[in-house]
Amino acid sequence: MRVVLAEDLFLLRDGLVRMLEAYDFEVVAAVESGPELTRALAEQRPEVAVVDVRLPPSFTDEGLQCALAARRDRPGLPVLVLSQHVEQLYARELLADGSGGVGYLLKDRVFDAEQFVDAVRRVAAGGTAMDPQVISQLLARRVRDRPMARLTPREVEVMELVAQGRSNTAIASRLVITERAVAKHTSNIFGKLQLPPSDDDNRRVLAVLAYLDRG
Repeated sequence: MRVVLAEDLFLLRDGLVRMLEAYDFEVVAAVESGPELTRALAEQRPEVAVVDVRLPPSFTDEGLQCALAARRDRPGLPVLVLSQHVEQLYARELLADGSGGVGYLLKDRVFDAEQFVDAVRRVAAGGTAMDPQVISQLLARRVRDRPMARLTPREVEVMELVAQGRSNTAIASRLVITERAVAKHTSNIFGKLQLPPSDDDNRRVLAVLAYLDRG
Protein backbone atom coordinates (compact mmCIF):
# COMPACT_ATOMS: atom_id res chain seq x y z
CA MET A 1 0.00 0.00 0.00
CA ARG A 2 1.46 3.35 -1.10
CA VAL A 3 1.69 6.03 1.59
CA VAL A 4 2.64 9.70 1.58
CA LEU A 5 3.74 10.87 5.03
CA ALA A 6 4.02 14.49 6.21
CA GLU A 7 5.69 15.23 9.55
CA ASP A 8 8.12 18.06 10.28
CA LEU A 9 9.98 16.46 13.21
CA PHE A 10 12.78 14.29 11.83
CA LEU A 11 12.84 11.66 14.58
CA LEU A 12 9.08 11.16 14.50
CA ARG A 13 9.00 11.13 10.70
CA ASP A 14 11.80 8.58 10.53
CA GLY A 15 10.13 6.44 13.18
CA LEU A 16 6.82 6.48 11.33
CA VAL A 17 8.52 5.50 8.07
CA ARG A 18 10.26 2.57 9.75
CA MET A 19 7.05 1.45 11.45
CA LEU A 20 4.99 1.59 8.26
CA GLU A 21 7.63 -0.24 6.26
CA ALA A 22 7.81 -2.94 8.95
CA TYR A 23 4.11 -3.58 8.31
CA ASP A 24 4.57 -3.81 4.53
CA PHE A 25 3.50 -0.30 3.57
CA GLU A 26 5.43 1.44 0.81
CA VAL A 27 6.26 5.00 1.90
CA VAL A 28 6.60 6.70 -1.48
CA ALA A 29 7.31 10.12 0.03
CA ALA A 30 8.13 11.37 3.53
CA VAL A 31 8.06 15.17 3.60
CA GLU A 32 8.36 17.92 6.17
CA SER A 33 6.54 20.95 4.72
CA GLY A 34 3.26 21.99 3.15
CA PRO A 35 4.61 22.68 -0.34
CA GLU A 36 6.41 19.31 -0.37
CA LEU A 37 3.22 17.58 0.71
CA THR A 38 1.20 19.22 -2.07
CA ARG A 39 3.73 18.07 -4.67
CA ALA A 40 3.97 14.55 -3.26
CA LEU A 41 0.21 14.06 -3.22
CA ALA A 42 -0.10 15.27 -6.82
CA GLU A 43 2.87 13.32 -8.18
CA GLN A 44 2.73 10.08 -6.20
CA ARG A 45 -1.06 9.52 -6.12
CA PRO A 46 -0.85 7.52 -2.86
CA GLU A 47 -3.46 5.13 -1.56
CA VAL A 48 -3.43 6.95 1.78
CA ALA A 49 -1.87 10.13 3.21
CA VAL A 50 -0.72 10.37 6.83
CA VAL A 51 -0.52 14.07 7.64
CA ASP A 52 0.51 16.24 10.57
CA VAL A 53 -1.63 19.38 10.92
CA ARG A 54 1.06 21.96 11.65
CA LEU A 55 3.79 22.00 9.02
CA PRO A 56 6.25 24.60 7.71
CA PRO A 57 6.23 27.26 6.52
CA SER A 58 3.28 28.58 8.57
CA PHE A 59 3.22 26.00 11.42
CA THR A 60 -0.53 26.62 11.74
CA ASP A 61 -2.79 24.34 9.71
CA GLU A 62 -0.59 23.83 6.67
CA GLY A 63 -0.80 20.04 6.57
CA LEU A 64 -4.56 19.85 6.93
CA GLN A 65 -5.09 22.58 4.35
CA CYS A 66 -2.95 20.67 1.87
CA ALA A 67 -4.91 17.49 2.55
CA LEU A 68 -8.23 19.27 2.06
CA ALA A 69 -7.02 20.79 -1.23
CA ALA A 70 -5.84 17.37 -2.41
CA ARG A 71 -9.24 15.85 -1.59
CA ARG A 72 -10.96 18.55 -3.59
CA ASP A 73 -8.79 17.63 -6.58
CA ARG A 74 -9.10 13.92 -5.91
CA PRO A 75 -12.37 13.20 -4.05
CA GLY A 76 -12.10 10.29 -1.66
CA LEU A 77 -8.33 10.48 -1.17
CA PRO A 78 -7.89 8.68 2.17
CA VAL A 79 -6.34 10.99 4.78
CA LEU A 80 -5.30 10.13 8.32
CA VAL A 81 -4.51 13.24 10.36
CA LEU A 82 -2.00 13.09 13.21
CA SER A 83 -2.01 16.03 15.57
CA GLN A 84 -1.36 17.15 19.12
CA HIS A 85 -4.57 19.19 19.07
CA VAL A 86 -8.12 19.01 17.75
CA GLU A 87 -8.43 21.60 15.01
CA GLN A 88 -12.21 21.64 15.08
CA LEU A 89 -12.95 23.84 12.05
CA TYR A 90 -10.81 21.87 9.62
CA ALA A 91 -11.60 18.51 11.20
CA ARG A 92 -15.28 19.16 10.55
CA GLU A 93 -14.52 20.23 6.98
CA LEU A 94 -12.50 17.08 6.39
CA LEU A 95 -15.29 14.89 7.74
CA ALA A 96 -18.18 16.74 6.16
CA ASP A 97 -17.27 16.33 2.50
CA GLY A 98 -18.83 12.86 2.61
CA SER A 99 -16.32 11.16 0.34
CA GLY A 100 -14.97 8.67 2.87
CA GLY A 101 -11.57 7.50 4.04
CA VAL A 102 -10.85 9.86 6.94
CA GLY A 103 -9.17 9.61 10.31
CA TYR A 104 -8.00 11.91 13.07
CA LEU A 105 -5.65 10.64 15.77
CA LEU A 106 -4.02 12.55 18.61
CA LYS A 107 -0.31 11.82 18.79
CA ASP A 108 -0.11 11.39 22.55
CA ARG A 109 -2.99 8.89 22.49
CA VAL A 110 -1.47 6.44 20.00
CA PHE A 111 -0.20 3.78 22.36
CA ASP A 112 1.18 1.04 20.10
CA ALA A 113 2.12 0.21 16.53
CA GLU A 114 -0.84 -2.07 15.88
CA GLN A 115 -3.32 0.64 16.88
CA PHE A 116 -1.71 3.08 14.45
CA VAL A 117 -1.33 0.59 11.60
CA ASP A 118 -4.93 -0.56 12.01
CA ALA A 119 -6.06 3.07 11.70
CA VAL A 120 -4.01 3.58 8.52
CA ARG A 121 -5.45 0.44 6.95
CA ARG A 122 -9.00 1.30 7.95
CA VAL A 123 -8.77 4.79 6.45
CA ALA A 124 -7.10 3.47 3.28
CA ALA A 125 -10.02 1.06 2.87
CA GLY A 126 -12.48 3.97 2.96
CA GLY A 127 -13.40 3.75 6.64
CA THR A 128 -13.00 6.05 9.61
CA ALA A 129 -10.52 6.08 12.48
CA MET A 130 -11.38 8.80 14.97
CA ASP A 131 -9.89 9.36 18.40
CA PRO A 132 -12.69 9.44 21.01
CA GLN A 133 -11.53 12.86 22.23
CA VAL A 134 -11.85 14.27 18.72
CA ILE A 135 -15.38 12.91 18.40
CA SER A 136 -16.33 14.24 21.84
CA GLN A 137 -15.16 17.75 21.00
CA LEU A 138 -16.94 17.77 17.65
CA LEU A 139 -20.17 16.49 19.15
CA ALA A 140 -19.98 18.83 22.16
CA ARG A 141 -20.92 21.77 19.95
CA ARG A 142 -24.35 20.28 19.31
CA VAL A 143 -25.35 18.28 22.37
CA ARG A 144 -27.82 20.94 23.49
CA ASP A 145 -29.19 21.61 20.03
CA ARG A 146 -32.01 19.84 18.30
CA PRO A 147 -32.06 17.17 17.00
CA MET A 148 -29.07 15.98 19.08
CA ALA A 149 -31.13 16.66 22.20
CA ARG A 150 -33.52 13.90 21.08
CA LEU A 151 -30.89 11.21 21.58
CA THR A 152 -30.76 9.20 24.78
CA PRO A 153 -27.45 8.97 26.68
CA ARG A 154 -27.03 5.39 25.41
CA GLU A 155 -27.67 6.49 21.81
CA VAL A 156 -24.98 9.17 22.16
CA GLU A 157 -22.57 6.49 23.43
CA VAL A 158 -23.37 4.26 20.46
CA MET A 159 -22.98 7.11 17.96
CA GLU A 160 -19.59 8.10 19.36
CA LEU A 161 -18.35 4.51 19.03
CA VAL A 162 -19.71 4.21 15.50
CA ALA A 163 -17.91 7.45 14.60
CA GLN A 164 -14.66 5.94 15.84
CA GLY A 165 -15.06 3.29 13.14
CA ARG A 166 -16.03 0.43 15.45
CA SER A 167 -18.13 -2.47 14.18
CA ASN A 168 -21.44 -3.47 15.76
CA THR A 169 -19.66 -6.44 17.33
CA ALA A 170 -17.04 -4.18 18.92
CA ILE A 171 -19.68 -1.73 20.12
CA ALA A 172 -21.71 -4.54 21.67
CA SER A 173 -18.63 -5.82 23.48
CA ARG A 174 -17.65 -2.36 24.70
CA LEU A 175 -21.13 -1.50 26.02
CA VAL A 176 -21.92 -5.07 27.17
CA ILE A 177 -25.08 -5.29 25.08
CA THR A 178 -26.17 -7.50 22.18
CA GLU A 179 -25.48 -6.74 18.53
CA ARG A 180 -29.22 -6.66 18.00
CA ALA A 181 -29.45 -3.88 20.59
CA VAL A 182 -26.68 -1.97 18.81
CA ALA A 183 -28.56 -2.24 15.52
CA LYS A 184 -31.73 -0.99 17.20
CA HIS A 185 -29.93 1.98 18.77
CA THR A 186 -28.34 2.85 15.43
CA SER A 187 -31.69 2.70 13.68
CA ASN A 188 -33.22 4.97 16.34
CA ILE A 189 -30.34 7.44 16.00
CA PHE A 190 -30.79 7.88 12.29
CA GLY A 191 -34.54 8.10 12.63
CA LYS A 192 -34.21 10.92 15.16
CA LEU A 193 -31.58 12.67 13.04
CA GLN A 194 -33.79 12.30 9.94
CA LEU A 195 -31.04 10.57 8.00
CA PRO A 196 -31.80 7.81 5.48
CA PRO A 197 -30.83 4.26 6.51
CA SER A 198 -27.70 2.82 4.92
CA ASP A 199 -25.69 -0.39 5.07
CA ASP A 200 -22.50 1.61 4.47
CA ASP A 201 -21.07 2.34 7.94
CA ASN A 202 -18.56 4.87 6.66
CA ARG A 203 -21.07 6.97 4.75
CA ARG A 204 -23.43 6.75 7.69
CA VAL A 205 -20.84 8.10 10.10
CA LEU A 206 -19.83 10.90 7.75
CA ALA A 207 -23.47 11.85 7.25
CA VAL A 208 -24.00 12.12 11.00
CA LEU A 209 -20.92 14.25 11.54
CA ALA A 210 -21.79 16.51 8.61
CA TYR A 211 -25.33 16.89 9.93
CA LEU A 212 -24.16 17.80 13.41
CA ASP A 213 -21.96 20.52 11.96
CA ARG A 214 -24.80 22.40 10.26
CA GLY A 215 -25.34 25.81 11.73
